[in-house]
Amino acid sequence: MEEENATFLTEFVLTGFLYQPQWKIPLFLAFLVIYLITMMGNLGLIAVIWKDPHLHISMYLLLGNLAFVDAWISSTVTPKMLMTFLAKSKMISLSECKIQLFSFVTTVTTECFLLATMAYDRYVAICRPLLYPAIMTNGLCIWLLVLSFIGGFLHALIHEGILFRLTFCNSNIIHHFYCDIIPLLKISCTDPSINFLMLFILSGSIQVFTISTVLVSYTFVLFTILKKKSVKDIRKAFSTCGAHLLSVSLYYGPLLFMYVCPASPQADDQDMVESLFYTVIIPFLNPMIYSLRNKQVIDSLTKTLKGNV
Repeated sequence: MEEENATFLTEFVLTGFLYQPQWKIPLFLAFLVIYLITMMGNLGLIAVIWKDPHLHISMYLLLGNLAFVDAWISSTVTPKMLMTFLAKSKMISLSECKIQLFSFVTTVTTECFLLATMAYDRYVAICRPLLYPAIMTNGLCIWLLVLSFIGGFLHALIHEGILFRLTFCNSNIIHHFYCDIIPLLKISCTDPSINFLMLFILSGSIQVFTISTVLVSYTFVLFTILKKKSVKDIRKAFSTCGAHLLSVSLYYGPLLFMYVCPASPQADDQDMVESLFYTVIIPFLNPMIYSLRNKQVIDSLTKTLKGNV
């Protein structure tokens, strides 16, 4: 009987954020503005890098792909969230839920690898400046980008695959504003222990590897910067790396608490706030964090705007 009932659960309810009815329109407008600025900022950054041949080096190729992933993850989550603010029904089909989950895991994992690759790029640029053109060639950069996207795809594929072993018969209410792994596992009527174990092993391994790469790279960068005698060189190095470190800190903090540190079943609201950071806020902030602190990007953008006037 339990298995028969499970076949009827082909739709789920996304509860989203708990708020008073009068906040529905203001929240919708706020997140709509954030989404539009996110898309304009990230796609605009990609266009600037694509159009200016001087920016066709590894540092900006990585930055352009980071902007692409940020636009992708924002488009995976935000449009459905906006619909739940206005629509009477907050239903999402099982197939749509799985597609959203696959897209989400792919982009989040890819961004982890991209941030680690960008840290390595800064290490080579600052610690091995004379060898930088020989080491960080566009060919190597493209290979690292391909591996980052493949890693994200395979990670999502594994979780999507073991998700098919689950049945949903106890509840169809997902306490989240999008289809994430943990909220789905919480409402499964099949024992999700294997899924939780795989989530902890895979997500933990990816985050430990990428965070370690970032920390080791910037430790060497810090020592190299402190050895510089020129105040101008020190300021330039700190300015370049500061943006990346800020983005990494904002991104990895909530991610670690969500998928590596054990969470209590009552922590749904806290999980949603943490998820909001790396699915909505970080993609919104990244173009400003990187662009406003990068003179070459600003100069290229200024030239592009003047050329179009």
